[in-house]
Amino acid sequence: MEIALDLARSREGLTGTNPSVGCVIVKNDNIISIGQTSYNGRPHAEFNAIKNCNTKLNGAKMYVTLEPCSHHGLTPPCTNEIIKSKISEVVYALEDTDKRVRKKSFKILKSHKINVSIGLLRDKVKKFYIPYFFNRKNKKPFVTGKIAISKNKLIYSKFKTKITNQYSDKFTHLLRYKNDSIMTSSKTVNIDDPKLNCRIKGFEKFSPVRIILDKNLILNKNTYIFKSANKKNTIVFYNKANKSRISMFKKKKIELIKSKLNNSKCLDVRLIIKKLYSLGFRNTLVEGGDLLTTNLLKDKIFNEFYLFKSQKKLPTNSDFVKFNGLNVLNKKYSFKQKLNSYGKDSITHYNK
Repeated sequence: MEIALDLARSREGLTGTNPSVGCVIVKNDNIISIGQTSYNGRPHAEFNAIKNCNTKLNGAKMYVTLEPCSHHGLTPPCTNEIIKSKISEVVYALEDTDKRVRKKSFKILKSHKINVSIGLLRDKVKKFYIPYFFNRKNKKPFVTGKIAISKNKLIYSKFKTKITNQYSDKFTHLLRYKNDSIMTSSKTVNIDDPKLNCRIKGFEKFSPVRIILDKNLILNKNTYIFKSANKKNTIVFYNKANKSRISMFKKKKIELIKSKLNNSKCLDVRLIIKKLYSLGFRNTLVEGGDLLTTNLLKDKIFNEFYLFKSQKKLPTNSDFVKFNGLNVLNKKYSFKQKLNSYGKDSITHYNK
């Protein structure tokens, strides 16, 4: 089951609207096949493990992190494949929360004289599936926030925007890899001109879709985000703009979505997050500036948050930005733990 969990972890955030599942098949105390949920969610892990095996499976034992599906969707039920394969025993860590599946697979497999046991490594596997269970229950993406601050709590200082070291940067790219969407504001894009992509060698193609909050379509056309935008990699939420600006965005084939304002006359992020779920996004990383990040902390939008802290002191010159959300973060998110040291930087992980 540990191996199955590792297989599931390696596809975290890359399986579309389906959970990432790992599967291991054992016969005569030897691992004879493994499988994991395919990119974008199909085929499922159990199907892949059975397909990957080049020997007969009668009498074999299957370990899988989540209850196998038993319903007809875009692919046939995994229970059908398990029954046809003549596997004699199935062990899964958790029951699925999906009403189409929950507890049904147990009955189906047992009715075909397949031994079934549930709960192996339950707590460890359950922790991995927190985002998936959150998705299913709330119909919203699991939202992760991050921000980097200097020793004197600045997130920006004119002529010196670089705060964290190379190890923290790699951790950031790992977060981008694990999320299917990344959100920021047009203000941050115009100031920092970020790429918002994953730059881990070999994983560039897993860069998240850019979600830009741009109330009046002020995104600078000379920024990397605008220049590299297309209908597949960028969505811009806006409220009101003149026809020429709208036309400019549409010529780039950027997906524009009109959205309502909240009581503070800002784009209503709660509505936007629900919209992202309906568009198929399940894991959203927010890399915003002080205003966006602090407001989302106040509203407790984040399911988890990473605070990167450098030992560098940035100059408080004529143009600098201080992070005002630190007190809110510590007040709203009671559970926190320091991760392993990343050079001289520290990373603190917060969750609800």
